[in-house]
Amino acid sequence: MTTAPGRTADLYPTRGAEEVLIERKDPVVWSAPGTPGPFTGEDLAGFERDGFRAVEQLLTPEEVGEYHAELERLVNDPAMRADERSIVEPRSQEVRSLFEVHRISEVFGRLAADPRVVGRARQILGSDVYVHQSRINVKPGFGASGFYWHSDFETWHAEDGLANMRTVSVSIALTKNHDTNGGLMIMPGSHKTFLGCAGETPKDNYKKSLQMQDAGTPSDAALTGLAADYGIRLFTGEAGSATWFDCNAMHGSGDNITPFPRSNVFLVFNSVENAAVEPFAAPVRRPEFIGARDFTPVK
Repeated sequence: MTTAPGRTADLYPTRGAEEVLIERKDPVVWSAPGTPGPFTGEDLAGFERDGFRAVEQLLTPEEVGEYHAELERLVNDPAMRADERSIVEPRSQEVRSLFEVHRISEVFGRLAADPRVVGRARQILGSDVYVHQSRINVKPGFGASGFYWHSDFETWHAEDGLANMRTVSVSIALTKNHDTNGGLMIMPGSHKTFLGCAGETPKDNYKKSLQMQDAGTPSDAALTGLAADYGIRLFTGEAGSATWFDCNAMHGSGDNITPFPRSNVFLVFNSVENAAVEPFAAPVRRPEFIGARDFTPVK
């Protein structure tokens, strides 16, 4: 375990009196051209351009079955439901997300260290990486809430102290993503513009924001402008498919009012050279199960 470095210059101010648009100051793909790994050069060029890359079948059907069974075990475990790392739906009181699954579960811990997963993260970030955040998301049918439009980096910068855009996420589907059951939406190319949001961060904001985002939420006007500039892509695919996306990509998902459940594993890798410092726009750090302070590289 390593300790957080001191505060660095704030390249991406946010949570002030007004919204601000700032051109990205960091690379998107940090590795040198030709760096070996699971992604091809074409894949990395697409990631650079769009801020995401989808893989149609990362996991085999047998692996999907194993991970989905582990997800069901965890969300139906009364001890896990009572754990502070478990987030429940405001309306149904069913488990919505469970954090730090790579530590809670050996099964998901192996997935985080799988070369098909962490190898792609290393290629994009150009260094060793550690898990900044992990969780399973569950969207049962008939009313599971969505996640409103946001940039993950805006929150991780403001509340966790990630100084630079050197972080990548992967969402791995454990159920089929239809075009109707609250799938992931991303604005292609939006990762190259940082939107600093207006408004101060309340203390312990995470307790509310993990159920319904408030602080760090873009205005309707800003979202309208970004959507006009970049458009919106909806991701569908079979169980076992995966989408890697840049930390600053503007994304969200709708409610799931269909009978078809949607579940995924969400892993966030951060460069060991971008270890978290003190928050840039929050009075206190978020808990370590949301924003890691253990920067040990994934082996």
